[in-house]
Amino acid sequence: MSMSFSAVSVPFMESKVSRPGYLCSSAYQFSFGAPANYLHSESGRRVLLHGGPVHFCRRFCGLKRWIFENLHLQKHKQKLGPTNEFKSIKNQLKDHLQEDSNDETTKITSQIEESSVPSFQPHVSVDVSTTSAKSPSMPQTLSSKFPYECGEGPTLCIAVIGATGELARGKIFPALFALYYSGFLPENVCIFGYSRKDMTDEDLRSMIASNLTCRVEHQQNCGDRTDIFLRRTYYINGGYDNREGMSKLNVLMKQFEGKSEANRIFYLSVPQEALINVACSVADNAQSLKGWNRVIIEKPFGFDVLSSHRLTQSLLSKFQEKQIYRIDHLLGRNLIENLTVLRFANLVFEPLWNRTYIRNVQVILSEDLGVQAGRYFDGYGIIRDIVHSHILQTIALLAMEPPISLDGEDIRNEKAKLLRSVQKLEPSDVILGQYKARAGDKVDAYMNSLTPTYFAAALYIDNARWDGVPFLIKTGMGLIKHRVEIRIQFRHVPGNVYRERMGHNIDLATNELILRDTPDEAIVVRVNNKIPGLGLQLDSPELNLLYKDKYNVEVPDSYEQLLLDVVDGDSHLFLRSDELAAAWNILTPVLNEIDKKNIAPELYELGGRGPVGAYYLWAKHGVPWAED
Repeated sequence: MSMSFSAVSVPFMESKVSRPGYLCSSAYQFSFGAPANYLHSESGRRVLLHGGPVHFCRRFCGLKRWIFENLHLQKHKQKLGPTNEFKSIKNQLKDHLQEDSNDETTKITSQIEESSVPSFQPHVSVDVSTTSAKSPSMPQTLSSKFPYECGEGPTLCIAVIGATGELARGKIFPALFALYYSGFLPENVCIFGYSRKDMTDEDLRSMIASNLTCRVEHQQNCGDRTDIFLRRTYYINGGYDNREGMSKLNVLMKQFEGKSEANRIFYLSVPQEALINVACSVADNAQSLKGWNRVIIEKPFGFDVLSSHRLTQSLLSKFQEKQIYRIDHLLGRNLIENLTVLRFANLVFEPLWNRTYIRNVQVILSEDLGVQAGRYFDGYGIIRDIVHSHILQTIALLAMEPPISLDGEDIRNEKAKLLRSVQKLEPSDVILGQYKARAGDKVDAYMNSLTPTYFAAALYIDNARWDGVPFLIKTGMGLIKHRVEIRIQFRHVPGNVYRERMGHNIDLATNELILRDTPDEAIVVRVNNKIPGLGLQLDSPELNLLYKDKYNVEVPDSYEQLLLDVVDGDSHLFLRSDELAAAWNILTPVLNEIDKKNIAPELYELGGRGPVGAYYLWAKHGVPWAED
C-alpha cells in the first residue's frame, strides 16, 4: 500500500500494521484547506487527508503519531457538531504543524518506517488530493488562514472593495477598527480588502496599520486589540475580472463562516464608472445564502436624473432596496443625528416647528482653504457633490412630519414625502460661484471654467406646515471659515411692548436656534434679556450648550456612525431610491441651465466670503445675513 500526492509516493510497511481500536468504528476527514469547523466524520474505514503537496508536507510530520496518542473520541461526543468536537484538537494541532518544508518527504518516510506505533492494515489507506495551491481561479487556502473559530453565533464578513484607495485607507479601515475596538462589531468578524493590486495579507495590514487609533478615553489593551484586528484582515487580489475575483472572495468567506449563520457587508469604494460592474459581480458571485447581504455605495449617485435612474435600475435588478445603503459621510455627523431628537423629544420646540412661529431656516456648510475638492469634483461640482445629498437630506430631516416610529423605513417615508413637496428651484433664486485662485495658491488646477464651487439658493416647501417659509442654502469651498450649522430664526413677538427698547434694528432681537457642528459643536439659543443694573436696557445673549464642556467624550468619526448603522440595519440616514429621484427633480432645472451655459458662476476671492450675489439673494427673501 502507498500514499501518493502529486509526484511523491510514500510506502507503508504493511507487515507491521495493527489498527488501534478507537479508530475502528469510524474515520475522520481532515481538510487542511478549511477551518476547524469543516472537519467532519464520514462512514467507511478511511482516513482522508486533503491538500496539495506543499500543504501536506508542512503538516503531516508527526501527525500520525499524534493522532494515535491524542484522538480519543468517546461515543457520547459524536452527537456534538464538528466545531465542538475538534475545538481542542485544532488548538493542539498548531503545535504539530509548523515544520519546515525542507526534507519533509524524507522525514515523513522515516517516521512512518521507524515508528514504534503499529502501522496501518492493508485495507486502510491515506489519500491526498492533488489540488494545486496556485490555481488561478481559487485563492490559496490554509487552515492557518483563519486562526479564529467562528463559535456558535452568526458570523459577519465585511469586504472593502477598492481597499488600496485613499478613502479605504484613511476612513473605512480606521472606522471598522474603532467599532471593533469599542465592541460594536461581533467577535465572529472577518475583514477582507479587495483590489487589483498584487499584494499579500501582510502588505495590506502594513498599509492600514498606521491609520488605526484607539479611543482616547480608555486605551485598554490597545496594542493587543490592534494586532487581533489586523490578523482578522485579509487581502484578495481580484484581478481584472470582477466575476472571477468575487468568486475567490466568496470561497474565502465561506471558509471563515463554516456552517454558522453568515452575514456579509460589501463596501463598494470604487469609481463611478466601475460601480455597476462591481455591484453586479458581487450580486451574482459573492452573496451569502445563509444570512443577510448589504451593499454600501459612495456618492455621487449619478450625474443627472437620467444617469441616476439607470444606476438605480441596475442596482435594483440585482439587490432589494433594503440591501442598498447609499452613504454620505456628512450625514453621519452628530448634528444630523440630533435633529430628530431636538424636534420630537422636546416640548419646547415641537409646537413651534411650523410657519406660524418660524420665519426662515438657513443651512450653512462652508469649507475653508484646508479642504480640497476630490478629483471627481470637476464636472460634478458642488451641486451634485454636496447639495444633492447632504443639504437636501438635512432639510428633509429638519422639516419632515413626525414618523410613526424610529424605524428606518418610517423615517425615510417622511423624508421622501417632504422632498416631493419642495418646489423646483428657479434659476433666479440661485447664485453660483467659483473661487478665483491667485498665483501660488495651492488649489486644484484641474477645475474647468463652469464647475461651481459655491452654491446659494432659496427653497420653498409646498405643504401646510412650511408654506411661505424660505429655506436658504449656502455652501462653498475656499471660503474664509470652516462652518457647518443650521440657523432657525423665529418671527417677531406680535405687539411687543419692549419694541422701543430694542433699537432701530429689530432683527437683532430675533429669537434664534443655532445648531452648530463646526467649529465647536454646540446648541445655541438667542434670547432677549435685561442687562443687569439700573434702567431698562435689553440685550440678545446666547444660551450656549458647548459639547466639549458638557460631554467629556471623544466624538466618533462620521464613518463609524454610518458603518454601525449598516451593521445594525438602520437605514434612516441613507438615501432610498425615491428620495434620490425627488432630489434630482428639485435640482434638474438649475442643472439644465448650467449645461446650456445660461448661468455662469460668479468669481470670488479664495479665502473670502463668497459671491456678492448671495447677499442680495438673502435680502430678496427678507432674511438677515448670518455673518461669518
